[in-house]
Amino acid sequence: MNQKKALEIMKEGRNVFLTGPAGAGKTHLLNQFIDHLKATLVPVGVTASTGIAATHLHGITIHSWAGFGIKNELTDRDIQNLLKKNYLHARFEDTEVLIIDEVSMLHAHQLDMVDQICQLFKGNDLPFGGIQVVLCGDFFQLPPVRKDRQPTQFIFESKAWDDMNIQICYLDEQHRQKDKSFLNLLNEIRNNHVTEDSLNQLNKQLTATLKKGTKYTRLYTHNADVDAINEFELNKISGESKTYRMAHKGKSALVDSLKRNCIASEALVLKKGAFVMFIKNNFAKGYVNGTLGEIIDFDEDNTPIVRTLKGKRILVNPSSWKIEENDEVKAKITQIPLRLAWAITIHKSQGMSLDAAEIDLSKTFIQGAGYVALSRVKSMNGIKLLGFNKIALKVSPHIVEMDKEFKELSELAYKK
Repeated sequence: MNQKKALEIMKEGRNVFLTGPAGAGKTHLLNQFIDHLKATLVPVGVTASTGIAATHLHGITIHSWAGFGIKNELTDRDIQNLLKKNYLHARFEDTEVLIIDEVSMLHAHQLDMVDQICQLFKGNDLPFGGIQVVLCGDFFQLPPVRKDRQPTQFIFESKAWDDMNIQICYLDEQHRQKDKSFLNLLNEIRNNHVTEDSLNQLNKQLTATLKKGTKYTRLYTHNADVDAINEFELNKISGESKTYRMAHKGKSALVDSLKRNCIASEALVLKKGAFVMFIKNNFAKGYVNGTLGEIIDFDEDNTPIVRTLKGKRILVNPSSWKIEENDEVKAKITQIPLRLAWAITIHKSQGMSLDAAEIDLSKTFIQGAGYVALSRVKSMNGIKLLGFNKIALKVSPHIVEMDKEFKELSELAYKK
């Protein structure tokens, strides 16, 4: 399906799953639809499964929007607490359309929780309380992360998915990669069948060098590698370093939970000239989770000043992450909302479009990671590979079968 036809279906008010390979223009189309809704004064909730994905739409995470935060289930007490929040009542009263991007990383039970909360606040038993829902993503990309090692359940295995009479819009145009051989490699990974020719193509990138003067991002599978690279790059900068230590209060178990679910550093070390990424939204100050920039100075209180890649100068004061219950703060951590960004994890790169990247897939431990990392880059000439293993070129066989079904359902929706 092309973008024009998919937009027509969304404008009809139908519940939609917008999918297609990396670079097919999914986020671009979502932004077109959001602009249409705003122009026609239709109230819309703009969300994504992760903070960085939400930045591409100027939205917030679905966890924050729906109010369930880091919870994995809703007890009767949780529901009563949610219903006491006036800002949630105002939010749901206004919302007619809900957009959720990067749904490959959303658990089935989380979509069911969103459905349940929408029904409660709308006072309506229809799916999502009668709100039009547009889901967007590509299940070949990174799956939901489970810390309890239980089997992953994708959102198409949820009760909400079964109930919502969803229309599939599968975009098949390509707007990021123009190199046919590179596109062919990416499609082979999606089909779980990488040929000898494509393997040879990848092996050549192990000895490739990026064009001199190219500004590139480094992508790694593990946080430890990312931290080591960022520390190495920081140490190359001469000048005084400033250390910012995380403050916290509340029960230790809740504080530990906040620390696990937040990427703020307990001890953040910065220098003038450091490349950084914001890790929280602050629309008033002009940054969101994922905004990139450089430390250009510190004020008299040693508060860092960042110039973003778009040229905006921002004084970065500490921010807080909280767990609240009955309007009482049970735990809170406070830190400068920045992290070093010379290297990032593949998980954090999802949704980005890069001119060039140095990629290490030698420690890949999850299916889909290789596809995500490689498909971020516009051409094979922009890739320097440090290594790859067999898992890096694998995707879930279950997803391969579902993808065939999505294509068939999209053709039916197109004809209808």
